[in-house]
Amino acid sequence: MASLLVPGTGQFLARQPRGLLYLATEVWLLARAVSLRHDSRTEGDFYRTLAYTVARLSFGYQRVDGPWPYYEEMGKYIESGVFDGGSGTTFAPETDTTTYNGHIWLLARRTYLADPDSAAVPGAPGYDAALRFYKTRAVTDVFRWSWRNARLEQDVYRASIRASDDAYRRATNYLGALLLNHLVSAVDAFVATRLGRHPPLPVVRPAPGGTGAVLEWHSAF
Repeated sequence: MASLLVPGTGQFLARQPRGLLYLATEVWLLARAVSLRHDSRTEGDFYRTLAYTVARLSFGYQRVDGPWPYYEEMGKYIESGVFDGGSGTTFAPETDTTTYNGHIWLLARRTYLADPDSAAVPGAPGYDAALRFYKTRAVTDVFRWSWRNARLEQDVYRASIRASDDAYRRATNYLGALLLNHLVSAVDAFVATRLGRHPPLPVVRPAPGGTGAVLEWHSAF
């Protein structure tokens, strides 16, 4: 139980020097996980700030950070496109398929309309369902972006996204190794306790009848 809580402590209680190995491994894995999580957060702050100051600020909205999928899509599309391109009370989705919102509207038409390539008009079969699909997934004007004339900054943004994601994934792997170190230390301490400080050695004895030999290794658990 001591080794399960803090790797190596069970070995120390049994006066086994190898407990130092488990404890040193614990400290190193924990330090790496903390460092990588810090790197991931630092890169995350950087790419979110870059996205706002370069791609979003010109639209005049106060900074509101979005969820992770939003920033992921910002790396794929140059522009988000408008949310509502209509006039007055008429709502009109973005139709430029090179933008993110235009892509969403195309996906909505292909999903719900019989002829997605035709001009979708209100009242057509499936139009309301397609419009609901678009409104729940398209980027609103508060989160609108454009990397036009800032392609270099978008490349830097993409690299920062990858660096943050990679650091987070590696930190998760180290945390998994940390858990494994706890389990291995606990199992090692348990086996060592059951076997005693000096485990019995295997013994070769003559087989019954005098033909051949048998290997015997007795241990109490």
